[in-house]
Amino acid sequence: MRRIDRRVGALILLLVFALAVPVIGGVYYTRLATQIAIYGLAALSVDLLIGYAGLITFGQAALFGVGAYVAGMLTVAGIHNAFIVWPAAVIVAMAFALVIGALTLRTSGFQFIMVTLAFAQMIYFLAQSLRSYGGDDGFTIPQRDDLVVLKLTNQTAFYYVVLCLLLAALFLCYRIVNSQFGMVIRGARDNERRLAAIGIPPYYYKLVVFTIGGGIAGLAGALMANHASFVSPALLSWQVSGQLLAMVILGSAGTLIGPILGAAIYLVFQQVLSDYTSHWMLFFGPFLVARVLLIKEGVWSMTMRSLSNGEASSPVATQSGQDHVA
Repeated sequence: MRRIDRRVGALILLLVFALAVPVIGGVYYTRLATQIAIYGLAALSVDLLIGYAGLITFGQAALFGVGAYVAGMLTVAGIHNAFIVWPAAVIVAMAFALVIGALTLRTSGFQFIMVTLAFAQMIYFLAQSLRSYGGDDGFTIPQRDDLVVLKLTNQTAFYYVVLCLLLAALFLCYRIVNSQFGMVIRGARDNERRLAAIGIPPYYYKLVVFTIGGGIAGLAGALMANHASFVSPALLSWQVSGQLLAMVILGSAGTLIGPILGAAIYLVFQQVLSDYTSHWMLFFGPFLVARVLLIKEGVWSMTMRSLSNGEASSPVATQSGQDHVA
């Protein structure tokens, strides 16, 4: 029980800090926190696939970019209602994910990685061919979408909306992975043949979770389009997929909270180092390699383990253990 209390306490502390950013940080840090929340949402969709379904994908940026393009196109066309634009971005991204997943999930392992990358590159070049929307240069969005009476031109209001959507997606993913459906996709990750042997077709379950992950990535893309007021094919590039994977690795795969922390670490690292050099990846790359080779766990897993070890070594835990033995 004490371990659960400490975990809840850590989550509450993170939430309080996130809520306080506009108060203590000003506009610059509010914009940075907004970007972290958006990329955290995209990284959450990757973690749902990698950490729980065992699907290592290099195509999530394509769905992220599809959501951004749908939101941007609708806004340019004069539709500014977020209750129309954002669900449309989610639906179109899920449709793309459904088609891509239906084909790619017939493969596995390295083949699955390469096929998802191939589909992502096809969508990337499709975006480049849209000359009426700037082609390779992209296009500017004239204004942010509105939530009826709430104008999102205010950065603080937009940040809190993004934060609420991140929390809603986090709750949705938590319910999914802790349901019977979640048990099935974890079973498909651990032993797909055994799952099929007991009469459960893993293909359809993986297709559903792949589609859900695509919808979450599409929502993140729509929010990024509003945040940056600009959309370009760069959002669909394989480098963005690599960034999302790096965020999941840094934060801890299969934890849901970890990828959000990983997004924060990645973007803060980028902001700090880019003030000194444009080649900041030369410093971040060795850091990521060291994380993979020398440290088995990500930030969130190490934090939870340290809290668990602290509980085990505390006098209260020792006394309760002695009482139990007695």
